[in-house]
Formats: sequence, structure tokens, C-alpha cells
Amino acid sequence: MGLESVDVYYVHNPESQLDHVSEQEFYHRLQLAFERLEENRKQGKLQFYGAATWNGFRTPADSGKHHSLVQMIEIAHEVGGDSHGFRFIQLPVNLAMPEALTLANETINGEEVSVLEAAHRLGVTVMASGSMLQGRVAQGLPDPVRQALGSLSTDAQTAIQFVRSAPGITTALVGMSSVEHVDENLQLVEVEPLTHEQLRTLFGGRE
Repeated sequence: MGLESVDVYYVHNPESQLDHVSEQEFYHRLQLAFERLEENRKQGKLQFYGAATWNGFRTPADSGKHHSLVQMIEIAHEVGGDSHGFRFIQLPVNLAMPEALTLANETINGEEVSVLEAAHRLGVTVMASGSMLQGRVAQGLPDPVRQALGSLSTDAQTAIQFVRSAPGITTALVGMSSVEHVDENLQLVEVEPLTHEQLRTLFGGRE
């Protein structure tokens, strides 16, 4: 790639292995991967690493499909100490997939919390993929959703506004296929994100 160092390296969709190996073997494989990534950090090949998933952080803890951010951080501490490089995660967050906010599937000190809250407490940066779910939530949104999210000019803006307002999300990844889309989405720069209370209203107080 012509780079001296990669900023962030993601272990991609590790939860897919849970269909084929035990949970114990799954975390063992993650430990081996983290050990190699920590060695790569020592060699200056990358700065940080993390996990990019589709389902793993969005499923209930007892589903057999879930992987625990808390346990991943524990493994990173074991292999890299307090200065370990596991500092990023990426998962889908959008109007049709709000589990990062609404599902308490992580446990910290006996308290059940969402993955966004767990990431905040553990010092992990969260990036949202699928912000418009490949365009499926960029049109035809119900009026109550539009109103709750500020009655913006377009449904695409409304969908992005939801993700960028989610507490703990630092980046809402959005694919744009035309200059017009870029211009449309950039109009949100002039709009303040939603407040925590506004988000709670959208989910009937469950957020």
C-alpha cells in the first residue's frame, strides 16, 4: 500500500468462526491474532487494531453468536499490557439496527450495559458501518421518525443524523455514489446532533 504504518487494522467478522468452533477455541484464536498484532505494533507496522463485525456486537450475550468486547479487552491486556493496541471497533448502527444503543449484552462489574457504553468505559473508539443500510433507510421513512429526528430535508440526512447522534459513535461511515450525495450529506455539518433525551424519545425511553 506504500505506507510505513497502518493506522488501524481490523480483525474482520471474527464471529463467523463461532459457527465452526467452540467459544473457548474462538477466544484462543483471537488471543493468537492479538499476539501477532501486538508484535506488528512493536515493529512499527501498525498503530492500533480492533474488530470490525456485522453481527457479533449486536446479538444477545446468550445467543451463541455474540462475542464480548469486555473479553476481547481482557485478552488484549493479557498480551499487550495497559498500553495494548485494541482501541477500535466497527459495527452496523442505523435506524433498522439500533442494538448498539438498545441491547445490554455486555457486563462490566456486574452491570449489564450496551456495547456503546462498554466501549466508552473501556476506552474503545466506535465507528458505525452501514449507516444507511445500503440505502434501505435512506428513503420512505415514517413521518414520526422524521419528526423525532428533526424533520430534515431528506430521509438520507435523517438516517445519518440518527447515527451521528448516537452517544459513543465517533464516525458514521456513509457510502456516496455521486457529488449530489456528498453535497446533500454535508448539509448536516450545519445541524446539531440530537440530544440524549431526543434519542430516548425515539425509542420510547428505552435508549
